[in-house]
Amino acid sequence: MEVEGALFSATLQGVFGVLYLIALGGALRLAPWSKLRDSEQLHVFFGSVVALALLWHLRASVGPGLTFHLLGVTAVTLMFGWSLGIIAASLALVGVTLNGGFGWDSFLINAVTTGVLPVTLSQVLLVVIRWYLPRYFFVYVLVNGFLTAGLVALVSGYLVTGLLVLSGAYSFAELSQSFLPFFPLMFLPEAMLNGWILTVLVLFRPNWVYSFSDEQYLNGK
Repeated sequence: MEVEGALFSATLQGVFGVLYLIALGGALRLAPWSKLRDSEQLHVFFGSVVALALLWHLRASVGPGLTFHLLGVTAVTLMFGWSLGIIAASLALVGVTLNGGFGWDSFLINAVTTGVLPVTLSQVLLVVIRWYLPRYFFVYVLVNGFLTAGLVALVSGYLVTGLLVLSGAYSFAELSQSFLPFFPLMFLPEAMLNGWILTVLVLFRPNWVYSFSDEQYLNGK
């Protein structure tokens, strides 16, 4: 989902700008650039950026300055990792902004709510799930893919809701009528989108998914 920057104070936009720049700086520094030297991986990465941009163009307005769309970043994060996930989401948002988005004054807030937060949460949940659950194929697909994607979408949506209420752009009563009813509906499509993408990839192109390996999830299971 995306929001218009004009709905928020300059102070809040500045805070989000600092958060985004810290995350982007860390991503640029930690990114496994050597991975993209492989032409196949490079093509897959930029193909994922284009796919994200196209997905984010399929959005619906649910109020002035507020649009809803699927995220799709959990799949990208599990394919490339946290750093390249941040970079991919940033590039996709640049494309959306250049082609009919809310404008550059909205870029920083949306970069955090649709990029940094969901990518980071997807990566954190990957680590937690690996720590507490056995590494089986169906655990990876159902929990890392389906459930994580749905949860990430809900957290991102509730964060945007809280920000809009705190900024005074909307009242909670208004959002309860126009925005919050979408939350139960967006869990399943977000989970299905990311989950099926990862299922197909780990079955047919496991080398495209950095977080999956046959040795960990299939061999001897």
